[in-house]
Amino acid sequence: MKLITDVVSYTYKEMPKWNPTNVCSYHLQEAGATPVQELSFALATAIAVLDAVQESGQIGANDFAAATGRISFFVNAGIRFITEMCKMRAFVDLWDEILQERYGVTEEKFRRFRYGVQVNSLGLTEQQPENNVYRILLEMLAVVLSKNARARAVQLPAWNEALGLPRPWDQQWSLRLQQIVAFETDLLEFGDIFEGSIEIDRKVEELKTAAREELRLIEDMGGAVAAVDTGYLKECLVQSNTKRVQSVISGELPVVGVNRFTESAPSPLTREGDGSIMTVDPAAESEQLERLNSWREARDDGAVKRALEALSAAANSGDNIMPASIQAAKAGVTTGEWSEALRKTYGEYRAPTGVSSSVSNAGSAFLDPAREKVAAAARELGMPLKVLIGKPGLDGHSNGAEQIAVAARDSGMQVVYDGIRLTPDQIVKAALDGSVHIVGLSILSGSHISLATEVCEKLKAAGAQDIPVVVGGIIPPEDAEKLKAAGVTAIYTPKDFDMAGIIIDMVDIIMKYEDVA
Repeated sequence: MKLITDVVSYTYKEMPKWNPTNVCSYHLQEAGATPVQELSFALATAIAVLDAVQESGQIGANDFAAATGRISFFVNAGIRFITEMCKMRAFVDLWDEILQERYGVTEEKFRRFRYGVQVNSLGLTEQQPENNVYRILLEMLAVVLSKNARARAVQLPAWNEALGLPRPWDQQWSLRLQQIVAFETDLLEFGDIFEGSIEIDRKVEELKTAAREELRLIEDMGGAVAAVDTGYLKECLVQSNTKRVQSVISGELPVVGVNRFTESAPSPLTREGDGSIMTVDPAAESEQLERLNSWREARDDGAVKRALEALSAAANSGDNIMPASIQAAKAGVTTGEWSEALRKTYGEYRAPTGVSSSVSNAGSAFLDPAREKVAAAARELGMPLKVLIGKPGLDGHSNGAEQIAVAARDSGMQVVYDGIRLTPDQIVKAALDGSVHIVGLSILSGSHISLATEVCEKLKAAGAQDIPVVVGGIIPPEDAEKLKAAGVTAIYTPKDFDMAGIIIDMVDIIMKYEDVA
């Protein structure tokens, strides 16, 4: 909160037309948030930012209203596009209400809800991925149809994101979709076509009422920061996403090509030689490291040292860190060096994972076969089965890891899960310290080969090659073969959404390794 307070306060004075922050609700829906949760959690975060800026005293009372007008949002829009459009209208009303009532902002232009959007990627499917084109279009309608709640900027995912990294052509296809809607249709020639709609107004009011109640609960906890620290927000998201996943598994939530209308003719879009995705040249990493080393060799080491000392001094004194950060950038300080200097002062925050030790799906019959399998294996081994779920690298996409952790826990396994952004060394140490039976890695950053290989190698070096490693993520078939050659036992991709089946598979792998051992 200190960093964003400094950014907002500095840029308001020095860069008055700059939007200093996008309060991001996009990742909330990607993590499973309901519309009410996306509304309330995002607005609670914005309140926390504005409260911190106000309390810092860096922006005078006479200027604070104008500063609130520089706050913008980055939101999400899912497939239920009528509800999502109503959510955006609720955002507009609630933000206006908060700025007027909480902060006394009287000028209408400062109370406008300004937002950009990327539509939902969570619902894109690996099965029949061509259907994702229609999903993306429908999701975009939620943020462009209603003029009074229209996005200022739109970015769309590509149809093949559940398969791998999109190619330039795939990205162009999504861009053309926006351009057709903007330039070929008559959408922009009319006012808000939903004004006066009884149904729309009813849904908007329903969302606003529920969001206000959730905001009140968060306020009673001490605000968004306290709600993060206690784990409340994260646990809510994990529970919501668990419910969504269960609904897909049971068929209660229809997903065409996944649990409905699964028959399909072969798609010409996925029969190309490149696998219909972009592959990264392995040389890219070494080339980037060479550029980084060249940059370091060419800069003035004395100037870098002085800049980092000034940055640390500003951080320790409580001064605004922006001037020192700008001087550090001009001296050639890298992002990593800047971060490390601040880390030494502020420490490193590890957020709650949202995966508690208490069983949440005790009544979920779909896990019964997994529970029976886990119980039988535990009796045979004479001890509980224990799994470590690891998120190596800079990948922050935690849904898969959390859902596997929840399913394993609710099936009777002991679970070690320490959250995102761990190093292979940290994962191996946790596996050894915890005496786990299996390691599951979740990697959606595209770096699955290097990270999973490193974990396997370090386990072997530690004499723990008898601990099997399984990997989940967006992993092309050719990469899956490379992972197996590196020592990975099994690979799971987005099409493998049957949680019970994955847990049963993991138990079979554990017992196979125990027999060998």
